Amino acid sequence: MGANSSSISELNGNEYLRGLAGPDTISDNDPFWNQLLSFSFVPPQSSSDYRLLEEATHNICKAMAHNNINSGNFGALVSVFLKRAAELKTSTQCENNLFTWQTYNALFIVRCLCKYFIENMSEESVMKQFNAWEKTAQQGTLEEEKDKKESLVDKLLNALVEIIVDVPVVNFTYNMTMEAMNTLIILCSVQIFKARPTAKSTIFRYLMQGKCSIHACLLVKTLLQHYVRQEKAPDVLQTGGGSYIIGFGQAVASGLWSMLTLGYGKASPQQEESLRLPPLSNHSLLLLLILTNHCTSDKSLPNPYRQALFSFTDSHEQGEASAPLQAVATFKTEYAQLFDGLAATLVDDQTTLLLYLLMHKNPQFKSFVLSRTSLDAIVMPILKILYGSQERNSHHIYMALIVILILSEDDFFNKAIHEINIKSVTWYTERHISDVTLGGLLVLVLIRTIQFNMTRMRDKYLHTNCLAALANMSSQFQRLHPYVSQRIVGVFETLARRHAKVLERVRDCVQRADGEDEGEDEAGEQMQDLAILEEVLRMVLEIINSCLMHSLQHNPNLVYTLLYNKQLFAQFRTHPTFQDILQNIDTVLNYFSTKLEEGDKNLSPEQVLEIIHQGALKWPRDRLKKFPELKFKYVEEDQPEEFFIPYVWSLVYQSSDLYWNPTLVQLFTLQT
Repeated sequence: MGANSSSISELNGNEYLRGLAGPDTISDNDPFWNQLLSFSFVPPQSSSDYRLLEEATHNICKAMAHNNINSGNFGALVSVFLKRAAELKTSTQCENNLFTWQTYNALFIVRCLCKYFIENMSEESVMKQFNAWEKTAQQGTLEEEKDKKESLVDKLLNALVEIIVDVPVVNFTYNMTMEAMNTLIILCSVQIFKARPTAKSTIFRYLMQGKCSIHACLLVKTLLQHYVRQEKAPDVLQTGGGSYIIGFGQAVASGLWSMLTLGYGKASPQQEESLRLPPLSNHSLLLLLILTNHCTSDKSLPNPYRQALFSFTDSHEQGEASAPLQAVATFKTEYAQLFDGLAATLVDDQTTLLLYLLMHKNPQFKSFVLSRTSLDAIVMPILKILYGSQERNSHHIYMALIVILILSEDDFFNKAIHEINIKSVTWYTERHISDVTLGGLLVLVLIRTIQFNMTRMRDKYLHTNCLAALANMSSQFQRLHPYVSQRIVGVFETLARRHAKVLERVRDCVQRADGEDEGEDEAGEQMQDLAILEEVLRMVLEIINSCLMHSLQHNPNLVYTLLYNKQLFAQFRTHPTFQDILQNIDTVLNYFSTKLEEGDKNLSPEQVLEIIHQGALKWPRDRLKKFPELKFKYVEEDQPEEFFIPYVWSLVYQSSDLYWNPTLVQLFTLQT
């Protein structure tokens, strides 16, 4: 690096980098820094590019880690960056592009070195790399000595946050904002390599309680706004007068522009098509998820970013109704824009996770979503996620399903989804369906998810939550499409057949066991499968019964399908697990069978439906045994960090443009 353009192949021999990593101490006001930082370098554009960069600079980083303890040059570099960062907002207002460029270069080198330290050392050793500068710095004024006693890490974190919240994102500051976010993500990544409670991490304690924590509300607001706006990287660089930067020579100007856009301005049409979120938007969201999902369990270390995310209100709402219930720091932003941004990008894991957090923990935003007339904008993408469950990771499916479960807890939602008509669903390929309600489509997808899970994943948690959502909605099923009605009864039929097979295997195992341990173990496993199946069968019958109890007159197609398949229930009528529920269903079937027998024996399907419709108008509700209304509520696990921290970091690993050595990752299991 230095005053000329550099390529990856030249980095290991670069005299300025070797001087930085060498044993000689360099003061933070030495002219060396201006020479070091006056480089143009096309930076990495992807994780594979970052890997090449790290391989090329490995020896320099290793030398820095060894020599810095005595030289303190890393701390001096951080100090140089901090001095420049303090003037960054002013230089931006003056459109001092050269100053911004060099400040970016300083931070880029800081991040690369931090990345090496964090990946190869304990956090305690990383702190020693920062603190070495304090020991080597020359004695200064009393004010300078006081400043040096403040933690360099704390000051760096605060400077990064202030860049994000204070420096406006324009053409020549776009890279600076990206780099500040990326450096924060790298500093937080101590969690990936040495998995331990985040409350014990020095870096996370500074984030939660240090200088930067006073900006928590503004940082969360800024990250949300970056995510919502989804602005693409700029593709032209201009000065205030509208002319291209000149004076550095064509090669350097080109390299400078690559620096100032992190290379993102050059994305090919194919690359742009594959990126669901623009880089600034995506990294803002990932950083937000990191900040809000750590330090959630230790009451001695409150998380101000999490509090801000869960209490912010709608900027369009007036009066006390928008005020948070607790006396916590908060902010306002436009809910409608956030709703639209979420709806447009729910294909991504990280967006679905953000929606889950807001629906579960921010009551004001949840109320806003449930009040929307365009519920299909948020529900349809979630259903598409569940429909393609075989192509997605289980965590993404869980998040999508839990959002549906949370929505189904609301009676207005359960009613409204049956009033929204969906003309066609291009991604539902098993059968062409048209003019189905959103509620009907939701039932179809949940049933399909149950069947897929029962045949492949065999995850009790997944099908339990699917059934819970269906149960919550069942009392307000209306206008169920004939195909939806067939699928409801069809899932019972599938489960009934499996029940018969498992029951037969249980009997065979018992007969063959004859006191043998292996046979008894197999019989025990089959009995466990049988118990799960009976639990699911019972729940399906309860869902059907709930619909008949509360909205029989609105669902003639379901009654028709039950009558057509009434023989399915015969084998369960005397079973103690199902007897009480089937008494109700039999009462309904007997009533309508009598109505049909009173008419012509050769009825068309349309005539049968008409008789069911007329009979439903006279249906005496008091003939059914009363059952408690089916209501299930989502409850988060006692230790959510055990699930969410590995999940968040797996998303960062997979969907950011950054690179981590997979052989060193300890927090989560990498998919091969």
